[in-house]
Amino acid sequence: MLLCQRTGPAARAAASGHGGPRRRRSGRTGVRGRDEDRRLGAAELGGELGARATLVQFSTAFCAPCRATRQVLGEVAGLIPGVAHVDIDAEARLDLVRELGIRRTPTVLVLDAAGRVVRRAAGQPRKADVIAALGEAV
Repeated sequence: MLLCQRTGPAARAAASGHGGPRRRRSGRTGVRGRDEDRRLGAAELGGELGARATLVQFSTAFCAPCRATRQVLGEVAGLIPGVAHVDIDAEARLDLVRELGIRRTPTVLVLDAAGRVVRRAAGQPRKADVIAALGEAV
């Protein structure tokens, strides 16, 4: 089960399969580095890669932070030449979600020109953070 970043603690505990305590993230964005040189192509993403970098967003229909994230990523892609934004419906692409270990929405992957995952973040990103993450990809 995918969780929206704003899912309550009771729902997260139930979805995780146990009632044990979980660390509350308070809406903070979790960021990780490279995914062991994992490459994604246009066929897997359902959209073309950018010439310099690609922002891949995994979202769900009911997720309010996903809408805000979509707007931020769209603005950044429009500002920086050669950067594309691809939005993936996580519920429709469960195969890819499982393969990449996507646990919540929104999750954003930053790909370089070759489709390598250079950055990953869960939660609603700030525009400045997205631009900084693109620095690793271009």
